[in-house]
Amino acid sequence: MTRVTTKLIDSHCHLDHFSDEEIPALMAAAKAAGVGGMVTIGTRLARAEQQKALTRFSDPELTVWCTVGTHPDHVAEQPLPSVQHILDIARVPEVVGIGETGLDYFHGEAEVRPLQQESFRLHIAAARELDVPVIIHSRQADEDMALVLRDEMAKGAFPILLHCFASSEALAQCVVDLGGYVSFSGISTFPKCGEYRDVARKLPRERILVETDAPYLAPVPKRGKKNEPAFVAYTAACLAQELEEPLEQFTQMTTENFFRLFKKAA
Repeated sequence: MTRVTTKLIDSHCHLDHFSDEEIPALMAAAKAAGVGGMVTIGTRLARAEQQKALTRFSDPELTVWCTVGTHPDHVAEQPLPSVQHILDIARVPEVVGIGETGLDYFHGEAEVRPLQQESFRLHIAAARELDVPVIIHSRQADEDMALVLRDEMAKGAFPILLHCFASSEALAQCVVDLGGYVSFSGISTFPKCGEYRDVARKLPRERILVETDAPYLAPVPKRGKKNEPAFVAYTAACLAQELEEPLEQFTQMTTENFFRLFKKAA
């Protein structure tokens, strides 16, 4: 793995899927790989305090931030929150974004989709109020995702991050047109996923981030293994090559993009 001077940021991982005993080794490996920060992402508002507690693993060389929210797969597990409830949970320094939230029509049956959309809009309203990015999960829902984003943006601007890009070029362009950012995961390194690398080449460089989505979707050459934040370096190296950018320059660019979007982390 090529080392670079500029520190990488893993903009999306799930540290709550690792034990407290595993995390110190993950942090050490991440620092050795040149990672200087990571965001652990909430998938259930009911577990928001657990997400916040994970930021205690920060140290002077590597910062852990968190987000809070409910993943679309979990919207039916309990009553939808009020916007005020989300705001009350998120108004602390360690929470730098809202989500992940969004639409998942692969897992979500037709009857739960209106609930996903309602939850998504509540999360957007909170992100708008706090001026922090809403972290979007979108799976097989591109048309409705674009409709909701455009409709909500007409009510007032809010920062957007489309995470783990595996959608259409049209949705990526919609997000960028609305002032948002697109994050690429290990999927973009898979040999049969060239269409996602093609999208990366077409996007404005200043709107691209990288992530792991750990413990899922480990990149080549770690595919099939349990993913971890250190492996974001492989995704960055792959995309830098695809975009014909020197790795140091690509790393600096994605890190600057991260701090431009996640203003509370700066």
